Amino acid sequence: MKQKFFHSIIILIVLIFTISLNAQTNSNKYTIVIHGGAGGFSPNSPDSLKDLYLNSLREALKIGENILKNGGTSLDAVEKVINYFEDNHLFNAGKGAVFTTEGKHELDASIMNGKDLSSGAVAGVTLIKNPISLARLVMEKTDNVLFAGKGADELGIKFGLPVVHNSYFHTEEQYKEFLKGSVKKHTGETVGCVAIDNYGNIVAGTSTGGRNFKLPGRVGDSPIIAAGNYADNNTCGVSATGIGELFIKNSVAYNISALMKFKGYSLKEACEEMMYKVLPDGAGGIIAVDKNGNYQMLFTTNAMFRGVANSNGLFEVAIWK
Repeated sequence: MKQKFFHSIIILIVLIFTISLNAQTNSNKYTIVIHGGAGGFSPNSPDSLKDLYLNSLREALKIGENILKNGGTSLDAVEKVINYFEDNHLFNAGKGAVFTTEGKHELDASIMNGKDLSSGAVAGVTLIKNPISLARLVMEKTDNVLFAGKGADELGIKFGLPVVHNSYFHTEEQYKEFLKGSVKKHTGETVGCVAIDNYGNIVAGTSTGGRNFKLPGRVGDSPIIAAGNYADNNTCGVSATGIGELFIKNSVAYNISALMKFKGYSLKEACEEMMYKVLPDGAGGIIAVDKNGNYQMLFTTNAMFRGVANSNGLFEVAIWK
């Protein structure tokens, strides 16, 4: 009888522990931040154009929010949000990417999982419709981190990702301007997303067409882990936009995490240190989320297309300060 009693007690303890563990694992708390690039978008732009951008930001944010709200992972949320940006001609990633001096498009992207620091990145992609999805496959299906150029395209084909002609990425208006020899400055820039899901996992992703009229082969910070993208569950996740060379030289995304990890900075303090004290004014912007769901969206340009949503009901998009 005693043996049965103790057996029942053990089963009860195990059951309580399991329930407790599950409760800790799924906190039902999430935060997601997005950006569609930092730059000089004027407040005097036509209302119709402002509405297009704001509505696009809302749509992107809803995609990520719905995934997280329904118990999905930050990895899926980040990829799907950036897929949306890559398919939207308003932004400089995927469809709508800027031109090189040769009149072609070379796309870069990276994604990082803060759970184990696993990372995937691609640079100089010319045929793969959604570079962020290829970056994720690099992370999950290979032992490498970064593939570039022809090798990246061939890997995407091998993985069965949608392939397009390079001309798919440009818009007709931009192409006409290029043929005239006077490419207009692209309004939208690099895109990114950072999220922490119900399980406490932080993922950061960044995707871009690069700098307008860049030299063929030029690679910025977006596919460089630690420069334009970084995630660590112990600290934060960061996605950057702006003058890539500056973010590379200063390892901006990683240093935000490092300031928190080694110096005890808060997310706000670390982001402000890098954006306001290390980088020169006008360098660009960052979005970030820490392990507690706090967020930052800082920029030193005139504007940054951005948005944030969390499990407390916050849902906001904005362009200017």
